[in-house]
Parts: sequence; structure tokens; C-alpha cells
Amino acid sequence: MAATMSWGSCLCIHVLIFAWYVFTLSANCSLVNTERHPGAKTYGGRWKYLTFLNLVMQTVFFGLCVLIDIIHLILPAKALRGGVPSLLVKLRDTLFTVLAFPIGSFVFSSFWSIYAYDRELVYPKYLDDIIPVWLNHALHTIIIPLLFVQMYIQNHKYGSRVKGILGLALFSVLYLSWILWVHHVAGIWVYPIMAKLSPMGLVLFFGGAALTMAPLYLLGEKVNRNIWGSAGPQKKKKK
Repeated sequence: MAATMSWGSCLCIHVLIFAWYVFTLSANCSLVNTERHPGAKTYGGRWKYLTFLNLVMQTVFFGLCVLIDIIHLILPAKALRGGVPSLLVKLRDTLFTVLAFPIGSFVFSSFWSIYAYDRELVYPKYLDDIIPVWLNHALHTIIIPLLFVQMYIQNHKYGSRVKGILGLALFSVLYLSWILWVHHVAGIWVYPIMAKLSPMGLVLFFGGAALTMAPLYLLGEKVNRNIWGSAGPQKKKKK
């Protein structure tokens, strides 16, 4: 079982991670669009890319962690037993267990799996001239160690497994619907691999992608249990 960290120590770590994500988000939004890769200028902008949605979500999540840490440092213990502080912790746990960890893990595993098979299907070589190498890894690699750091420093209460997986499934359906809508309206596919698949291939691809979400949710649940055990963490001491 992992040792419980103080709220002050958690705040230091969360501020660093939050600052990293704000910097990465800023760098991503500052990329120059070209004719070869119009990116944000096409229908849906950056919001059609799961990588960008995940980046925004991780930024919001760690911003929420910073807020919760500060609240627990400045408020007396009695004021933390209910009300807004308690709701914020529940929101943090729900966001992490249902969305941040599974989707962050999916972005990492799906991107590098397809990249290893044929990078042109997900990240064509000409993007190396547009997106710096460090930013590519910030978007698709570093997310995983940061998620595990978060899992190690704070215990996250997993709720109903059925509700958690259904919430993740809802997100998957909404995103896949968004991808199809973008193609319907603008005639473009978000990722190159989709343009190379037949209608049946797309069904299998979308279905396979959606089905991998549940195992990633269960993975997060198992890792959290292995780190923290079945019992909840002891109360953190203010420093």
C-alpha cells in the first residue's frame, strides 16, 4: 500500500503537472497550419481530435486537483467533511476513474500501436515538420507516467463498475458520432487510417476501439487497488 502524502506535497506535484499541461496546450494551439495539414482551419477545428480533447481534459483535471489541494490546506478539518469540498473530491475521483485514466491510456496505446504498424495511418511523416518531437511525446507519451504519478500520490474511489463503464461508453459513442458528423458535413476523416478502410472496416475499427475502453477502465481500477489496497487512505496532515 502506498504511503499517504500531505496535501502540501500533493499541491507541489499538481502545480507542476498543471503548469506542464497549460504549457503543452498553449504550444499545441500555437501550431501554424499549412496546406498539407490545415488542422484547426478545417471543420471542427482542434476539437475533432481525441488527442486534443484528452489534452484539455487532463489540463482541467489537474487544475481541479490544484484547487482541491488548496481548499484542504486553508480550510479547517470540520469544514471539509461535507459540502463543496466533499463534492469536489467526488468530482475529481469520477473524472479520473471514468475519463482521465481510460481515455489517456487509450490515446497512448492506440496512437503508438498504429504508429508502430504504419505511422502514415495516424501520424504522417510530414507532421514532423509541423509538430515538434517534444510536443508529439507530450501529447501521446508523457500522459501515461503523469497519470500513474497521480494514481500513486492520491487514492481515487471507484464507484459502481457498471456506471463507470457506461459513462465511458457514452463518451465513446458521442465521440464516434462527432467523427461521423465531421465526415458527413465536411467530407474529411479525422485520422488517415479511416480514409483507407471500407465501410465494414470502419465498423470493425470503431467497434474495436470502443470495446478497448472497458478493459482500460478495469486496468485503472486494478492498479489503484494494488497501490492502495481495499481500505481507503488515512487522512492527510496539513503542512
